[in-house]
Amino acid sequence: MLEDDRGDLPLLVATRAGDSRAFGAFFRRHRAVVLAFLGRRAGNPEVAADLLAETFAAALVTVLDAERELPEQPLAWVMTVARNKLIDSVRRGQVEQAARERLALQPLTLDDDGLERIEELIDKTDVAERLAEQLPREQFEALRTALSHPRPSSPPPAVVHAEVTARAGVTADVAAAAV
Repeated sequence: MLEDDRGDLPLLVATRAGDSRAFGAFFRRHRAVVLAFLGRRAGNPEVAADLLAETFAAALVTVLDAERELPEQPLAWVMTVARNKLIDSVRRGQVEQAARERLALQPLTLDDDGLERIEELIDKTDVAERLAEQLPREQFEALRTALSHPRPSSPPPAVVHAEVTARAGVTADVAAAAV
């Protein structure tokens, strides 16, 4: 598929105007960096994929709302949405689905190959490098600071994993084998 050479903001404007392909181009352009960011923090490729889907669904809901202003720096904005979705999932012990439900998106089931491809993409994507290439320096520095300093109530991924496995009533080994 040919990539759209329009900038991010024009893609979002086109999406709002009814161009259904424009948001797909925005998603394809930024999915790797968002997934890598989420994957490294979630520590689980399936959770990262769910967070990725909810992040972009929430972004699309916002873009389609004519009452809301479009972001001047869409990549920084979508990374912030991703960070907030991650934090919310930690607090709730599960990934939110509200935006996907609002858009009537059906869940995808990931097989072992899909999970492996996600892990490979997470491993090979340098989040800081990609953001530095695509954002103005001051935006990159501000975003890097925000993304690297979670809110005080956000435990590290290992704690989250332990809490989730405890709630599910399984050991960490059983959860790891299931993933």
